[in-house]
Amino acid sequence: MRKLKIHELPRLSPESFQVSKKTPLVMVLDNVRSMHNVGAAFRIADAFLLEKLYLCGITATPPHREIHKTALGAEEHVAWEQAQETLAVVKHLKTTGYIIVAVEQTDASQALHKFTCSALQKYAIVFGHEVFGIQETVLSVCDTCLEIPQHGVKHSLNVSVSMGIVVWELTKGSV
Repeated sequence: MRKLKIHELPRLSPESFQVSKKTPLVMVLDNVRSMHNVGAAFRIADAFLLEKLYLCGITATPPHREIHKTALGAEEHVAWEQAQETLAVVKHLKTTGYIIVAVEQTDASQALHKFTCSALQKYAIVFGHEVFGIQETVLSVCDTCLEIPQHGVKHSLNVSVSMGIVVWELTKGSV
């Protein structure tokens, strides 16, 4: 076994990324306060060829060196849009055919591994504020809610870790 060098990895150029077929999945960040988590969202969107990121409310936007520190340049080629109101974004996505999926611990959430995406459907995955989660008004219009089963004391993961786990699970086999 030999570790690959960076030039041996099958990487797309930013131009090739722009024109490549995207996974029919967008991420909506609802008031995510940490710029490092925003940067991680860009890296995840890059890794899984996601259509777009929606940066809502207090969620910081590029260009910013703290976002760039984690995004490592992904913020320069991943499509993104800033919006003041998460609810308006979610409602718009819903009217354009997206299934809205909240990632939150609720009385109606289902375990992530029990949810199956349809290859014929587009999905918008909503992630919330690191402390307060997804706004109740946004949750009320979501089509379904998923949670990552956890068995320890905290029952809490960093939002960027949750993003990676959820996007991996929903796209495995399709990217």
